[in-house]
Amino acid sequence: MSRATGEKQNGTGNKNRWASKLGFILATTGAAIGLGNLWKFPYLMGKNGGFSFLAAYLFFICVLGLPVMITEMSLGRKTRHDPVQAYGDVHPHAKVVGVFGVLAAFIILSYYSVIGGWILKYFFSYATTLQAPADFEAFIGNAGEPVFWHFLFMLMTALICFFGVRGIEKASKFMMPALFVILLIIVVRSVTLPGASKGLAFMFSVRDSKFSIGSVNAALGQVFYSLSLCMGITITYGSYLSKKESIPKSCISVALLDTCMAVLAGVAIFPAVFSFQLEPGQGPSLIFGTLPKVFGAIKGGSIFALLFFLLVFFAAVTSAVALLEVTVSFLIDKWKWKRGRAVLIVAVLLFLLGIPSSLSYGVLSDFKILNYNFFDFVGMLTDNILLPVGGILMCYYIGWKWKPQYLVDEIEQEGVRFRLKKLWIFCIRFITPILVLIVTISGFVSIANVVMK
Repeated sequence: MSRATGEKQNGTGNKNRWASKLGFILATTGAAIGLGNLWKFPYLMGKNGGFSFLAAYLFFICVLGLPVMITEMSLGRKTRHDPVQAYGDVHPHAKVVGVFGVLAAFIILSYYSVIGGWILKYFFSYATTLQAPADFEAFIGNAGEPVFWHFLFMLMTALICFFGVRGIEKASKFMMPALFVILLIIVVRSVTLPGASKGLAFMFSVRDSKFSIGSVNAALGQVFYSLSLCMGITITYGSYLSKKESIPKSCISVALLDTCMAVLAGVAIFPAVFSFQLEPGQGPSLIFGTLPKVFGAIKGGSIFALLFFLLVFFAAVTSAVALLEVTVSFLIDKWKWKRGRAVLIVAVLLFLLGIPSSLSYGVLSDFKILNYNFFDFVGMLTDNILLPVGGILMCYYIGWKWKPQYLVDEIEQEGVRFRLKKLWIFCIRFITPILVLIVTISGFVSIANVVMK
């Protein structure tokens, strides 16, 4: 049979495997939990109707997030290939979907590492001086210091990835439980501050007047990016998965853990922000500018700040390792490179590509591409073009050019039952592509608004 008919491809046959189901779940959850969970999700929830937004988000997890995760994970396990070759096993022309995913993961990590460097700077500052750097804007505007911390974060990420699946699994088994424990400690401290109830109301009250079509679109977009869909991560991690594991149950576990962590992060952050009557509606400056003020004003704040930035570092590095593994897996499969060589070359290239992003708030602040600075431009390229367009193409090739039943057969091995297979097929053919199309159109509208300024 040809590849187009869906015959299982065995790949190289020497892929590493996850040592345990727990290790796989924690690694995949770690890939999904990142900086967006720690500030963007809670902020979007508070800004867009509180609990109404959360309800919409959970609905879209079911009809968009889970169908795509199940598709990618089962495709990875079936083919035992990197994202490009995995889609090539579906249809020769479908390789473009994998290319989009690998390229998106590579570009995302180039600027994600820059933010990771900021986190390391703050962690080491609290660890050595018990206080934050004097001025966040001055720090990121410096010509050399952000580049150094970007290099250090990339080096740490590469060292974990160098040891392959075992290294990723061991790091995740330590970092994810530690992340959860640290988060709970900060939650307890935050909700016991005077006026903390205002922060909880910001997130959980039902404010229908703030829930709109824009809120629906925000919930859609957050699902798409929060679960790391169409970045090649789930395919790559799925290719290391045992045939005995239930893919639907694994995907549900990851989605639940990811959502719980995002909500807990909000409970940790916003009661403290409101307790000190600070502005909650910020992006990265919420973490690097506003929260240090909170920590500086509470008893034992330096210790809580140290724990918080350790928490953020764990969330960032587990996501960064997953993004790096996508490109490394591609090079190992495509050109049969040794892992060490692949990790070294990719890490060096990522560091070099990240330098312009690192300098975007300093010496390159006046350099613009379509009215974006370099940091924002590469983010726009991945978030608004590569990921959503790749998602639409994925639904087309899996749902229509191929037969979804091939993936159902892959899932239903070793006695596993896929009870919602008909609903999954319906979603991947009709519902999911429509939702991804909405995200895509919204992204292009955002680009047009910036370009036309």
